[in-house]
Amino acid sequence: MLRIVDRYLARETLLTWIAVTVILMLILLSTRFALLLGDAAAGRLPRDTVFALLGLASVSYFIVVVPVALFLAVMLALGRLYRDSEMTTFMACGVGPMGIYRPLLVIAAVLAVVMALLSLQVAPWAARTSDIIRTYAQHNAQVGSFESGSFKQDQRGRGVLYAAGVSGGGRELRDVFMAGANDARQDVVTAASGTRKITGPQGEGTLVLHDGYRYDGEPGQADFRIVQFAQYSIRLSPTAPAAVPPSYSAMPTYALLREASPGALSEFQWRVSVPLSTLLLVFLAVPLARTSPRQGRYGRLFIAILAYVIYSNLLGVARAWLQKDLVPAAIGIWWVLALLLVAALALLYRQYGWRGLWFRAAGDAHAGH
Repeated sequence: MLRIVDRYLARETLLTWIAVTVILMLILLSTRFALLLGDAAAGRLPRDTVFALLGLASVSYFIVVVPVALFLAVMLALGRLYRDSEMTTFMACGVGPMGIYRPLLVIAAVLAVVMALLSLQVAPWAARTSDIIRTYAQHNAQVGSFESGSFKQDQRGRGVLYAAGVSGGGRELRDVFMAGANDARQDVVTAASGTRKITGPQGEGTLVLHDGYRYDGEPGQADFRIVQFAQYSIRLSPTAPAAVPPSYSAMPTYALLREASPGALSEFQWRVSVPLSTLLLVFLAVPLARTSPRQGRYGRLFIAILAYVIYSNLLGVARAWLQKDLVPAAIGIWWVLALLLVAALALLYRQYGWRGLWFRAAGDAHAGH
């Protein structure tokens, strides 16, 4: 009987968890996608980096979504069982709280292991990779993209380029104007057209201008030199982007432990809290989902959402306190996890009492034989 119940509960929970996870991920990723498209449209990011950055961002979103999605999935699955009086049938057959917990905690344990791997290893790598892509993309965008009718400053801040028309993915320019300074002398170039030829991954290459003039001289002096050309090549050699110290979210876990600063320990404890939250939220969901059939499937869902919001905010507060070194690392954010555990135990005690809980656990074991 219990094996059938285990499979039934596991199937109901997993199907609901998948649905909730997909919905939440779609909401978060669609919002992120819109922001990335806005950056690309404004020229702050090349368009070919949008999907790479979106994929990397999905890792951090997945870590946040999985615990709350599993929490809501258990609430919804058990809420339906209470509404349809199936839970009453299970209890009449000797299935108590421990029998309900068994398949749910197996699912939670598997997901907790996955969350530990993602939060401790994969997410920091994704954050570092995203930072690198953004740094190089924004760096290269200064020389790697042109917009019609707009001035673009070079990386050294000593010259500007203007093109009245841009086509061919930013490689074909029309009515080009360039101005630059070299010590006291000014250099101005105009051309009917131009072609960008990129040969390196950081925007290295040449800009070939056609049918134009070059004006070279010192302002206020009469010794300006004017040169007419049919073709004029300018080398594009962007400087490497300045090294940016990685944020705590992008640091490997071992580096956080080695640094052991309040900010590093705050990030480390938050990463560890992800798999622990996955387990503890399921532990809370079982007593929180208990309803009467008249309350319906969604009777306690609002309370569950409110409980998670409070828990999430407390985690954020505890993390900020630890970052500011207002609490010792031994307390850190662990007190929030302990509070969640105490709340779950208090609900279990209120509903079953310790004797009722262990009596039903013994009944589960007896029914299993």
